[in-house]
Amino acid sequence: MIIIAIDGPAAAGKGTLARRLAGALKLPYLDTGLLYRATAKRVLEAGGDPADALAATGAAMSLRDSDTARTDLRDAATSRAASQVASIPAVRDALLAYQRAYGDANGAVLDGRDIGTVIFPHADVKLFVTASVEARAKRRQAEFAARGETTSLAKVIADVAARDEADRGRAAAPLIPAEDAILIDTTSMNADEAFAHALAIVTRKIQP
Repeated sequence: MIIIAIDGPAAAGKGTLARRLAGALKLPYLDTGLLYRATAKRVLEAGGDPADALAATGAAMSLRDSDTARTDLRDAATSRAASQVASIPAVRDALLAYQRAYGDANGAVLDGRDIGTVIFPHADVKLFVTASVEARAKRRQAEFAARGETTSLAKVIADVAARDEADRGRAAAPLIPAEDAILIDTTSMNADEAFAHALAIVTRKIQP
């Protein structure tokens, strides 16, 4: 049973990379960020405050598969709220068992921000995928545009930088590379180049 942990900041390309690796290796794939986004969305739609530990933890504990299947979890408001709920230790505790059970069932490729450090510290392969703030902001802006949302690049850069600061500075499972993670900087890579590079790394690591 193989566990591949892929961590990194927002819009670094880790989700696209993780999905492609999972397909190539015939492993299940879990975007753990969707768990936090779905939790945040439940809080927002209930009229709650994403920074309210009680409301956020309740939403996390009542999360259903249908919540993560929603197609409206990547808007800017939900992204900001996801960062808030993710900073709450009780929320992370509530979602930890879900993530571990998913990976332990049949192996998996999981992407997030603490997979290699907290969720699966003994993963077979750990990758830390990153890129410059400007490159990541342009990718996020393109995602918004594809959904018909118009947002200035300056605002997206500010949002990405703020998310980075929140992820790195939180007390619960801050965003840091695992000591044995392999760094992949996708600033100057397209999706195909990043995939080829990552697949070569993973193949070397898991070959008997």
